[in-house]
Amino acid sequence: MKGEKLSLLQRCIKWREANIKEKQFILILSFLVGIFTAFAALILKFFIHQIQNFLTDNFNATEANYLYLVYPVVGIFLAGWFVRNIVKDDISHGVTKILYAISRRQGRIKRHNIWSSTIASAISIGFGGSVGAEAPIVLTGSAIGSNLGSVFKMEHRTLMLLVGCGAAGAIAGIFKAPIAGLVFTLEVLMIDLTMSSLLPLLISAVTAATVSYIITGTEAMFKFHLDQAFELERIPFVILLGIFCGLISLYFTRAMNSVEGVFGKLNNPYKKLAFGGVMLSILIFLFPPLYGEGYDTINLLLNGTSAAEWDTVMNNSMFYGYGNLLLVYLMLIILLKVFASSATNGGGGCGGIFAPSLYLGCIAGFVFSHFSNDFAFSAYLPEKNFALMGMAGVMSGVMHAPLTGVFLIAELTGGYDLFLPLMIVSVSSYLTIIAFEPHSIYSMRLAKKGQLLTHHKDKAVLTLMKMENVVEKDFVVVHPEMDLGELVKAIAASHRNVFPVTDKKTGELLGIVLLDDIRNIMFRQELYHRFTVNKLMTSAPAKIFDTDGMEQVMQTFDDTKAWNLPVVDEEGRYQGFVSKSKIFNSYRQVLVHFSED
Repeated sequence: MKGEKLSLLQRCIKWREANIKEKQFILILSFLVGIFTAFAALILKFFIHQIQNFLTDNFNATEANYLYLVYPVVGIFLAGWFVRNIVKDDISHGVTKILYAISRRQGRIKRHNIWSSTIASAISIGFGGSVGAEAPIVLTGSAIGSNLGSVFKMEHRTLMLLVGCGAAGAIAGIFKAPIAGLVFTLEVLMIDLTMSSLLPLLISAVTAATVSYIITGTEAMFKFHLDQAFELERIPFVILLGIFCGLISLYFTRAMNSVEGVFGKLNNPYKKLAFGGVMLSILIFLFPPLYGEGYDTINLLLNGTSAAEWDTVMNNSMFYGYGNLLLVYLMLIILLKVFASSATNGGGGCGGIFAPSLYLGCIAGFVFSHFSNDFAFSAYLPEKNFALMGMAGVMSGVMHAPLTGVFLIAELTGGYDLFLPLMIVSVSSYLTIIAFEPHSIYSMRLAKKGQLLTHHKDKAVLTLMKMENVVEKDFVVVHPEMDLGELVKAIAASHRNVFPVTDKKTGELLGIVLLDDIRNIMFRQELYHRFTVNKLMTSAPAKIFDTDGMEQVMQTFDDTKAWNLPVVDEEGRYQGFVSKSKIFNSYRQVLVHFSED
């Protein structure tokens, strides 16, 4: 039976190759990717809302609910157990994984990602995890595109395009925002894109959005009604809001990296669960708006017009009834949201930072305008308008994607009348954060490991080169206690003019001996027992670690003007040498392959 299925698939592939041209078939696949991805997004949203409603519908709004201390821990435990025992693979940081797949120019994403991140994120968020469903569904969509292409034996360049189609369809499907889906893929994911690639991406995005419209209706995801038109005299305050959002984005990015680093040092998954669960539960208990995606809070701030409506954000908390503390309450949420999101993922849950970015941006815009109005720093700034602009600002800053921020917020809310201020805030926020942080929160993790492929071709080629392919190990090793006579024998056995000196016991690199330095004495036999290697060796101009990226290696060569440099591991043990000539040869080979792709 299995053989019959395989042969049937092979016959389908052969028929396709004979009757449907490659370009046309890619369009068909992009259409299918859009449909499948939209359904995946809708299923994920359905399960999240069902779990949330089941757990929290009976809560009393006027008092603290102690179940907030229980639900997040249970959610993280279940999601972590599912990942460890069923998936048995790391599925966190979905967008980073897609970037890595594209950076390796392979476009292959594991098959289990079609369903694993969907289930894990539904459990995490449904039980209160303070993250978003968007990054998991982007990974799901990309996995659908990658594996659908693999079934039909498409080449890796087409697979990369289908990965982009899946991502575009995911954003378009979950947000009902086709332009944002397309722009996100172009701006954040796709590295080397041609105009011919735009049509498949557009087909996937439009198809996914259409499916979402048919099933859930044509209303925007967030209800927003423009009560006050934008006035040009508010532009200075819009710019200030953009700078404020950029600084919040910087805080969010840096703090998340730091907290993730703390979780990364915990080897035991149960320690991570305990630490993350306790942190998340306490934060949600004190600040219930941190529960789940936070879209209810966004809707409240985008539509509320009075203090009585805004104060409902403090429902279910110990702050209920203290309307005078609203600004303090919201500013504490801005500071603590990053810890809640990091605790969710670090503790074993699964989710992304799309929703946290929108959430933080909305609160930041509201706080900015409400604070200004309270202290009469300017003419009245409409809170709901600035909350909307703040969403675009923080998203632009965190993702380093100003166009995505503009179009996503406009499509999510129907707020096209505020297009100009949305663009001003997004650009201001982006310019603010790049002054401090050159990488987005997604690419930062890859950049740290030297795995990020950039638009700069030279840097991209260096990124694709691997250290193990350029390390040369045919150098004769000598030891400090050896005399000149033994050194001359080592020279006779070598075809190199550099000799690494290592500790006999530990293998630690102590220095190097250059043939040019001893040429004047190496033939004087009366000196063979008078000099030892210890006296003849010199320090290496620099050491290269085996974990260094190739860009860092080239920088070291430029700084030292050396032609050969030793390579050591983290403990300083000698591994080999790297030469400029070897790097240049490898560079040429990778460049040829890169250009052919």
